[in-house]
Amino acid sequence: MVKLNKIYTRTGDDGTTGLGTRDRRLKCDLRVAAFGTVDEANACIGMARLHLADAERPVDEMLARIQNDLFDLGADLATPDTGEALEYEPLRIVQSQVDRLEADIDKLNARLSPLRSFVLPGGKPAAAALHLARTVSRRAERLMVELRTIEGEVVSEAALRYINRVSDFLFVASRAVNDNGALDVLWVPGQNR
Repeated sequence: MVKLNKIYTRTGDDGTTGLGTRDRRLKCDLRVAAFGTVDEANACIGMARLHLADAERPVDEMLARIQNDLFDLGADLATPDTGEALEYEPLRIVQSQVDRLEADIDKLNARLSPLRSFVLPGGKPAAAALHLARTVSRRAERLMVELRTIEGEVVSEAALRYINRVSDFLFVASRAVNDNGALDVLWVPGQNR
Protein backbone atom coordinates (compact mmCIF):
# COMPACT_ATOMS: atom_id res chain seq x y z
CA MET A 1 0.00 0.00 0.00
CA VAL A 2 1.24 3.46 -0.85
CA LYS A 3 1.62 5.86 2.05
CA LEU A 4 2.67 9.45 1.42
CA ASN A 5 3.14 11.46 4.59
CA LYS A 6 5.68 13.92 3.31
CA ILE A 7 5.63 15.23 -0.24
CA TYR A 8 9.18 16.57 -0.39
CA THR A 9 12.05 14.35 0.67
CA ARG A 10 14.98 16.32 -0.77
CA THR A 11 16.45 13.05 -2.11
CA GLY A 12 15.91 14.25 -5.67
CA ASP A 13 17.71 17.53 -5.18
CA ASP A 14 20.82 15.95 -6.69
CA GLY A 15 18.99 15.29 -9.97
CA THR A 16 18.21 11.63 -9.29
CA THR A 17 15.04 9.73 -8.57
CA GLY A 18 14.40 6.39 -6.89
CA LEU A 19 13.15 3.31 -8.71
CA GLY A 20 11.07 0.49 -7.29
CA THR A 21 14.28 -1.52 -6.99
CA ARG A 22 15.68 1.20 -4.68
CA ASP A 23 18.29 2.05 -7.29
CA ARG A 24 18.62 5.71 -8.21
CA ARG A 25 18.71 7.08 -11.74
CA LEU A 26 19.27 10.51 -13.16
CA LYS A 27 16.02 12.31 -13.83
CA CYS A 28 17.04 12.54 -17.51
CA ASP A 29 17.47 8.74 -17.73
CA LEU A 30 15.44 7.16 -20.54
CA ARG A 31 13.53 4.90 -18.13
CA VAL A 32 12.54 7.90 -16.03
CA ALA A 33 11.54 9.77 -19.20
CA ALA A 34 9.37 6.80 -20.23
CA PHE A 35 7.40 6.54 -17.00
CA GLY A 36 7.28 10.32 -16.71
CA THR A 37 5.70 10.52 -20.15
CA VAL A 38 3.18 7.85 -19.18
CA ASP A 39 2.30 10.11 -16.24
CA GLU A 40 1.97 13.06 -18.63
CA ALA A 41 -0.42 11.06 -20.85
CA ASN A 42 -2.44 10.24 -17.75
CA ALA A 43 -2.71 13.94 -16.87
CA CYS A 44 -3.85 14.71 -20.43
CA ILE A 45 -6.58 12.08 -20.11
CA GLY A 46 -7.68 13.70 -16.85
CA MET A 47 -7.99 17.04 -18.63
CA ALA A 48 -9.94 15.44 -21.48
CA ARG A 49 -12.38 13.88 -19.01
CA LEU A 50 -13.28 17.34 -17.72
CA HIS A 51 -14.78 18.13 -21.15
CA LEU A 52 -17.02 15.05 -21.38
CA ALA A 53 -20.78 15.46 -21.26
CA ASP A 54 -23.10 13.31 -19.13
CA ALA A 55 -24.12 11.39 -22.26
CA GLU A 56 -20.49 10.32 -22.67
CA ARG A 57 -20.40 8.51 -19.33
CA PRO A 58 -19.41 5.13 -20.86
CA VAL A 59 -16.32 6.73 -22.44
CA ASP A 60 -15.54 8.48 -19.15
CA GLU A 61 -15.69 5.15 -17.28
CA MET A 62 -13.34 3.58 -19.82
CA LEU A 63 -10.94 6.51 -19.45
CA ALA A 64 -11.03 6.20 -15.65
CA ARG A 65 -9.94 2.55 -15.96
CA ILE A 66 -7.15 3.56 -18.35
CA GLN A 67 -5.92 6.22 -15.92
CA ASN A 68 -5.64 3.61 -13.18
CA ASP A 69 -3.89 1.20 -15.55
CA LEU A 70 -1.42 3.93 -16.57
CA PHE A 71 -0.33 4.11 -12.92
CA ASP A 72 0.19 0.34 -13.14
CA LEU A 73 2.29 0.89 -16.26
CA GLY A 74 4.30 3.60 -14.51
CA ALA A 75 4.95 1.21 -11.62
CA ASP A 76 5.96 -1.50 -14.09
CA LEU A 77 8.45 0.83 -15.80
CA ALA A 78 9.73 2.22 -12.49
CA THR A 79 10.64 -1.30 -11.34
CA PRO A 80 13.09 -2.63 -13.92
CA ASP A 81 13.21 -6.39 -14.35
CA THR A 82 16.84 -7.06 -13.53
CA GLY A 83 16.37 -10.77 -12.95
CA GLU A 84 17.19 -10.29 -9.27
CA ALA A 85 14.68 -11.19 -6.57
CA LEU A 86 12.83 -8.30 -4.91
CA GLU A 87 11.30 -8.17 -1.45
CA TYR A 88 7.87 -7.84 -3.06
CA GLU A 89 6.01 -8.86 -6.20
CA PRO A 90 6.35 -5.94 -8.63
CA LEU A 91 3.25 -4.66 -10.37
CA ARG A 92 3.30 -5.58 -14.05
CA ILE A 93 0.95 -4.91 -16.96
CA VAL A 94 -0.82 -8.14 -17.93
CA GLN A 95 -2.54 -9.32 -21.10
CA SER A 96 -6.05 -9.02 -19.59
CA GLN A 97 -5.53 -5.24 -19.41
CA VAL A 98 -4.70 -5.21 -23.14
CA ASP A 99 -7.70 -7.44 -23.87
CA ARG A 100 -10.06 -5.10 -22.01
CA LEU A 101 -8.76 -2.13 -23.98
CA GLU A 102 -9.29 -3.99 -27.25
CA ALA A 103 -12.88 -4.82 -26.24
CA ASP A 104 -13.51 -1.15 -25.39
CA ILE A 105 -12.02 -0.05 -28.73
CA ASP A 106 -14.24 -2.52 -30.59
CA LYS A 107 -17.32 -1.34 -28.69
CA LEU A 108 -16.74 2.31 -29.56
CA ASN A 109 -15.54 1.64 -33.11
CA ALA A 110 -18.68 -0.37 -33.99
CA ARG A 111 -20.70 2.88 -34.08
CA LEU A 112 -18.23 4.80 -36.27
CA SER A 113 -18.35 5.09 -40.04
CA PRO A 114 -15.14 4.12 -41.85
CA LEU A 115 -12.66 6.94 -42.42
CA ARG A 116 -11.80 8.19 -45.88
CA SER A 117 -9.13 10.64 -44.66
CA PHE A 118 -6.95 11.31 -41.64
CA VAL A 119 -8.59 13.16 -38.76
CA LEU A 120 -7.24 16.49 -37.57
CA PRO A 121 -7.41 17.16 -33.82
CA GLY A 122 -10.57 19.19 -33.29
CA GLY A 123 -14.31 19.09 -33.18
CA LYS A 124 -15.50 19.12 -29.59
CA PRO A 125 -13.08 20.20 -26.83
CA ALA A 126 -13.12 16.64 -25.41
CA ALA A 127 -12.12 15.20 -28.78
CA ALA A 128 -9.25 17.67 -29.20
CA ALA A 129 -8.06 16.90 -25.66
CA LEU A 130 -8.20 13.15 -26.37
CA HIS A 131 -6.03 13.72 -29.45
CA LEU A 132 -3.48 15.51 -27.27
CA ALA A 133 -3.50 12.56 -24.84
CA ARG A 134 -3.09 10.23 -27.84
CA THR A 135 0.03 12.03 -29.06
CA VAL A 136 1.57 12.01 -25.58
CA SER A 137 0.88 8.27 -25.24
CA ARG A 138 2.57 7.73 -28.62
CA ARG A 139 5.60 9.61 -27.30
CA ALA A 140 5.61 7.35 -24.23
CA GLU A 141 5.50 4.35 -26.55
CA ARG A 142 8.47 5.65 -28.57
CA LEU A 143 10.48 6.12 -25.37
CA MET A 144 9.58 2.62 -24.18
CA VAL A 145 10.67 1.13 -27.50
CA GLU A 146 13.92 3.10 -27.37
CA LEU A 147 14.52 2.02 -23.77
CA ARG A 148 14.10 -1.57 -24.81
CA THR A 149 16.96 -1.25 -27.31
CA ILE A 150 19.45 -0.55 -24.51
CA GLU A 151 21.31 -3.61 -23.31
CA GLY A 152 20.09 -4.70 -19.89
CA GLU A 153 16.88 -2.64 -20.05
CA VAL A 154 13.70 -4.71 -20.13
CA VAL A 155 10.28 -3.48 -21.22
CA SER A 156 7.72 -6.26 -21.36
CA GLU A 157 5.72 -7.17 -24.45
CA ALA A 158 2.49 -6.64 -22.48
CA ALA A 159 3.56 -3.11 -21.49
CA LEU A 160 4.31 -2.24 -25.12
CA ARG A 161 1.03 -3.73 -26.33
CA TYR A 162 -0.83 -1.82 -23.62
CA ILE A 163 0.57 1.63 -24.43
CA ASN A 164 0.01 0.99 -28.14
CA ARG A 165 -3.66 0.15 -27.48
CA VAL A 166 -4.06 3.23 -25.26
CA SER A 167 -3.28 5.52 -28.17
CA ASP A 168 -5.58 3.46 -30.44
CA PHE A 169 -8.34 3.78 -27.84
CA LEU A 170 -7.83 7.53 -27.51
CA PHE A 171 -8.17 7.95 -31.28
CA VAL A 172 -11.41 5.96 -31.40
CA ALA A 173 -12.72 7.70 -28.25
CA SER A 174 -12.05 11.11 -29.84
CA ARG A 175 -14.21 10.13 -32.78
CA ALA A 176 -16.89 8.70 -30.49
CA VAL A 177 -17.20 11.95 -28.53
CA ASN A 178 -17.23 13.89 -31.81
CA ASP A 179 -20.82 12.64 -32.29
CA ASN A 180 -19.54 9.29 -33.56
CA GLY A 181 -17.39 10.97 -36.17
CA ALA A 182 -19.96 13.47 -37.48
CA LEU A 183 -17.92 16.38 -36.06
CA ASP A 184 -14.51 15.01 -37.07
CA VAL A 185 -12.30 17.51 -38.85
CA LEU A 186 -10.83 15.71 -41.83
CA TRP A 187 -7.49 16.38 -43.46
CA VAL A 188 -7.74 17.63 -47.03
CA PRO A 189 -4.35 16.95 -48.66
CA GLY A 190 -2.92 20.05 -50.33
CA GLN A 191 -5.97 22.15 -49.50
CA ASN A 192 -4.01 25.35 -48.89
CA ARG A 193 -1.52 25.24 -51.76
